[in-house]
Amino acid sequence: MQDLDLLYFYGWWQMSVCFFAFVALLSIWFHIGRKLKDRGQVYLAFSILCWSISGLITIIFLPNIETSQSQMIFEGSLSILSLLNSLLILLALPWFKYLPEFIKNLIHSKFWIWIIGLPFLFSLLPTISKIYMSHSPTLVSELDVYYSTFTLLFLGAVLWESFAKRKLKTLAYLSVICIMITFLAQVLKLNGNTQNLILFSAIFKSCLIMIFFALALSWVKEIAENVIPDYKFLSLSLNRKMDMDKKWNYNICLKGLPGEPRMFSISKSNFDLLELFASKRISKDDWLEIKPKSNPLKNLSYEINDHNEVKRLLHSMLDGIFGKGNWNKEIHEAPLRHALFELSPKRERKIRLRLLPENLNIDS
Repeated sequence: MQDLDLLYFYGWWQMSVCFFAFVALLSIWFHIGRKLKDRGQVYLAFSILCWSISGLITIIFLPNIETSQSQMIFEGSLSILSLLNSLLILLALPWFKYLPEFIKNLIHSKFWIWIIGLPFLFSLLPTISKIYMSHSPTLVSELDVYYSTFTLLFLGAVLWESFAKRKLKTLAYLSVICIMITFLAQVLKLNGNTQNLILFSAIFKSCLIMIFFALALSWVKEIAENVIPDYKFLSLSLNRKMDMDKKWNYNICLKGLPGEPRMFSISKSNFDLLELFASKRISKDDWLEIKPKSNPLKNLSYEINDHNEVKRLLHSMLDGIFGKGNWNKEIHEAPLRHALFELSPKRERKIRLRLLPENLNIDS
């Protein structure tokens, strides 16, 4: 009887607190993420909503559990919601800006939906069958625990990388502690100790919700500090024009930065290089090769003589966008370099313009 009262109280706590967190996270996305077309927070918010619905089911079912069949429906429903919670968290991971290198390609691959979807289905179908059975083996009845553990491995790595790359090491360590507490709660779920399970469930859900909010706020902080948006939102126009004095002007128009479009002029050599980058990107034959410092092939011509050419182009654009001496390396130069240029992943001295071809215009 005492366990039932405790579960009933926990159900009210879980429903109200998690629903509040769901609405708050969704509000952050509505005001900021919606404009950036970032759906990661939506998945995280609905994963928390699954916990809130679990609390509601506990409130509804718990006082009316009289038969083993109703007990199975109750436990099966909670297992299904736990599986949905894990699936939604895994669906959010491709939207994270910072991912560990060893799983980055896997999460961004077209196979990711199959990697997370098939185990979800293999766990869901036996869980649904549990609702209609009077008895279910432990392996089947606790499949949501194994799927949750699978989720925690990926979530822990991604949370660490997200906070570490934003130089928030304390939050990175706290996220690891939170993942460990969550894993311990999953182990207790297999043991069936009700009181300890409720205690650790309340702790890990509170901690995980706070970590999600810390993640959202660190993302907002980064957006506020970083004046260079993602490359998908940038567009570039190049115009070579002769003025009244028969002097050539090499004009650039960069759109996508906060405020009005930036219009400025650069030198002929820098303009020619940027024009080459843009024309190559538009034609899809987009990689330019940098001449090696040692043993260059004599019968091969290289589009770029050294890395300093790209650096000079970048600095001239920064001077035009922000004014000479009004930009710094960490806040302006590094983000703009990342937004504009992409190095070959094979490290073969090749570089290309990162902007989308449809966002480029050359008017000569």
